[in-house]
Amino acid sequence: MLLLSIQIFAQDRTVSGKVTSSDDGSGIPGASVAVKGTSKGTSTDMDGNYKITVGNSAVLVFSAVGTNSQEVSVGSKTQINVSLSADTKSLQEVVVVGYGTQKKSQLTGAISSVTAKQITEMPITNLGQAMQGRVAGVDVAQSGSKPGTVPRVLIRGRRSFNAGNDPLYVVDGIPLSGGYEDMNPNDVASMEILKDATATAIYGARGANGVVLITTKRGSKDGKTVISYDSYVGVTQSLDKIKLFTGAEYAEMKRESRRTIGTYKDANGNLVPTGVVDAFADSKLFTAVELDGIAKGRSLDYQDMMVRKGVQQNHAIGVQGGNDKTQFSINAGYFQDKGIIQGLDFTRYSFRASVDHQVNKRLKVGASSYLMYAETNGANINPYGFLMSQNPLAKAYDDSGNLIFQQTDDALLTNPLNEIVPGAVVDETKKYRMFNSIYAELELAKGLKYRVNFGPDFTISRNGRFYGALTNNIKGGNPTATTDNRFGFNYTIENILTYNKQFKDHNLGVTLLQSMQRDNFEQYTQSVLGVPVETQQFYNVGNASSIQGVGSNLIQWTIASYMARINYDYKGKYLLTVTARRDGSSRFGENSKWGNFPGVALGWNVHQENFMKDLTWLDELKVRASYAQVGNQGLSPYQTVGLEGRTSYAWNNTAAYGYRPNTIGNADLKWETSTSQNIGVDFSVWRGRVSGSAEYYQTNTTDLLLSDQLPTSTGFAAVTRNVGETMNRGIELSLTTNNIDAANGFKWSTDFVFYKNTEEIVSLYNGAKDDVGNRWFIGKPLNSYFDYEYAGIWQTAEADKAKAMGFTVGQIKVKDTNNDGKIAADDRVLLGSDVPNWTGGITNRFSYKGFDLSFFIFTRQGQMIVSRFHQNSNYLQGRYNQIKVDYWTPNNPGARYPRPNFNQEFPAYNTAIMYYDGSFIKVRNINVGYSFPAKTAQKLGLSSLRLFASIQQPFIFSNYRSKENGVDPETSNGNVDNNVTPATSVSTFGLNIKF
Repeated sequence: MLLLSIQIFAQDRTVSGKVTSSDDGSGIPGASVAVKGTSKGTSTDMDGNYKITVGNSAVLVFSAVGTNSQEVSVGSKTQINVSLSADTKSLQEVVVVGYGTQKKSQLTGAISSVTAKQITEMPITNLGQAMQGRVAGVDVAQSGSKPGTVPRVLIRGRRSFNAGNDPLYVVDGIPLSGGYEDMNPNDVASMEILKDATATAIYGARGANGVVLITTKRGSKDGKTVISYDSYVGVTQSLDKIKLFTGAEYAEMKRESRRTIGTYKDANGNLVPTGVVDAFADSKLFTAVELDGIAKGRSLDYQDMMVRKGVQQNHAIGVQGGNDKTQFSINAGYFQDKGIIQGLDFTRYSFRASVDHQVNKRLKVGASSYLMYAETNGANINPYGFLMSQNPLAKAYDDSGNLIFQQTDDALLTNPLNEIVPGAVVDETKKYRMFNSIYAELELAKGLKYRVNFGPDFTISRNGRFYGALTNNIKGGNPTATTDNRFGFNYTIENILTYNKQFKDHNLGVTLLQSMQRDNFEQYTQSVLGVPVETQQFYNVGNASSIQGVGSNLIQWTIASYMARINYDYKGKYLLTVTARRDGSSRFGENSKWGNFPGVALGWNVHQENFMKDLTWLDELKVRASYAQVGNQGLSPYQTVGLEGRTSYAWNNTAAYGYRPNTIGNADLKWETSTSQNIGVDFSVWRGRVSGSAEYYQTNTTDLLLSDQLPTSTGFAAVTRNVGETMNRGIELSLTTNNIDAANGFKWSTDFVFYKNTEEIVSLYNGAKDDVGNRWFIGKPLNSYFDYEYAGIWQTAEADKAKAMGFTVGQIKVKDTNNDGKIAADDRVLLGSDVPNWTGGITNRFSYKGFDLSFFIFTRQGQMIVSRFHQNSNYLQGRYNQIKVDYWTPNNPGARYPRPNFNQEFPAYNTAIMYYDGSFIKVRNINVGYSFPAKTAQKLGLSSLRLFASIQQPFIFSNYRSKENGVDPETSNGNVDNNVTPATSVSTFGLNIKF
């Protein structure tokens, strides 16, 4: 044993050396020197030198951020010097650009990417959530947590009032006729977001608001078949609970509302002062059930009775494989989100299959098909909002445990728990979607290819709605039912010719396109009253006692397009992209169906110049500039022609129906045109330790499709014309840092995104003149808040001044901005907008020996929100319960909110108290996981195994939420109200398996 120990000790030796860069021979500080297969290792010093004690059989792994790693066997060596070459994979990375791909180093447009890792990094319902806070220039906002809700996505702000601002979504080269909400995130390999006009110009009119290219998972050529299973199950719970008045607080608010008008009096007829409770006055004010509630200290909390814990689960199975000739991919998914309120849920089943086959050396064919079935319950209802006005002194159940339908003598209020009784209120939407992408690609000659794409898209949906007798809508009357059936068929045909050729130092790429997209949409609706048996719901409307309405609709439109794109570079240094697109839309009149949209972009890889060679710390520096125009066809079909409307008239003494001119047509309507300039810089320094991009852009949109008012003497209120202009300008910053890459395996990286957009109206149909009626103001965002400015509450010492201006003590005070001694419409001022000053996101990722941790924080700062909670749920009348506010009384003069008043349904000038700072910071996701060693996974018959746990949205930091008794300030339209469900937090546990 002693000899063996001596022998082993003798094998250990000290190895030293230097790790240098192959670019310039300089030492690399902080490079990792690790013993392969162990946790042993060290790092180089500031000059790139290292020293480590190892055995003869050891293998040293040398690595550094931004370089290709090397492995060296020690053997009998005592000195090992290594030169590491730069890792250029990031520059050679291929990015989808629309109708083709390009190396990242050759891009001239503003394009951001979201990888499959980022998409699956946290449990998400839809692809919009994957972009939020991760892509500079993309603003994603969602209102509430109702299952199936789709966030609003804006790319570089709003451009149009009426033509729409949603981006175009393209899946595997085929434009979607609708949004992205039907896609299963597990099927997506990557998303590229085209932001500037030269990147989107190849999609012409359809790309006016940006383009999101979605690439789905395909098979591989390595001859292996991989089976994967990804799953998580989680619990959803409410993160917000609205503070309402308790039973005792409601009773006191009701008393104060009568004190204000002088009716809360004692037995002697004297007004009972604030803070004093009088039994006689109470007996005259409260009903029997309320007096019973006061005596027993009852305080019903309908939120606790209605809100539950929800369940969210996702399961995805995939099979990918293939060889050099044929590749295939099959994916199936199941997602379910049972909301925190009974009757609100969303379920999606999906199946995707794709195959790519190389028929011979010149011909390649392929197809993919996506089938989806989704069922949404409660999309158009929300019993949660109804519970806020309920009397907390009432009883929800009788002594036998049965629900009391009418708890008080107020005819407008019924028991909100009746709304969630199974079958009482039904709002069910079933949707079927089949989206296909079929192609054939033929190599005509070397570098010359022809491709044809065909994308048929089928959508069928049905919404059925039913209200039983014991619901607030019906209040004991005849049950009602409605059905809405929709059928959509959209198809795209594209012919694409590409040519790529290298002439010594010159690289040329040409793309020519001819395409056509056709959409056919049908809709059939019916509404009935008097469903005889409530279990029939909306399934047998023929038995109803009366038909309330029947309707049908057909909408068809077509776009024809031609596009040419030239990509040129010289030695990879100087880059040029020229695009031209011509679109024709059936939506426009005979005089202006076609629009032309050109674009040009330049790029310069500065780091490749000889004068930059001495800057060894600089890996990449590319400067980009672009100018382009794109159009927006956001015009309703048939809007250019004069439409007729049905009207009733008397034919002698007989009632009859006829038709009259309803709108004025305009055959000269043309495309809204957005002209965009973009300057961008892409950079990487210190061998990839810090990399990112910065953008500055300005977009002017002209020929806006607006309704121009007409004199009423014409018989029409307005006509649609091309008038007005808007402008967006902003800056974007995306940054990735590799903070730590230690020899012991610990890694830490950070992604940071910053985005600021300024949105303003330049002119309207009347030139550079404000339209106060529509709240459109020159130089301000498209959605601005124009109202009276809150100035406090009228105090007792101000009684005379308040009276002179038409107010009383305890009412809301608003500013007399023009100082004329009265409050009128001229005193309204611009208060703010829903456009944030800036948005940002930060993602940190840590890993160590199989363990990984990541957390993502998202923020929007500086936007104003309209709090309908503080307007519509702030009656202060003493009839309904409401959100808890600090209201004014003679004993509480410092309150923000006015004195309760029974003679006012809502406080006078109550809109002045509904505007708040909507800034927030959200911890969107915290994820921790462990990947088992390969040997352990193989023992279990697997190629890889990872377990993880995550929590979504555990924290929301917002003054509106913490100080103003508000809820989640994130909103897609600037309004926060009781039509949204509370914010939720989701705790999940899952696994990723590969066979």
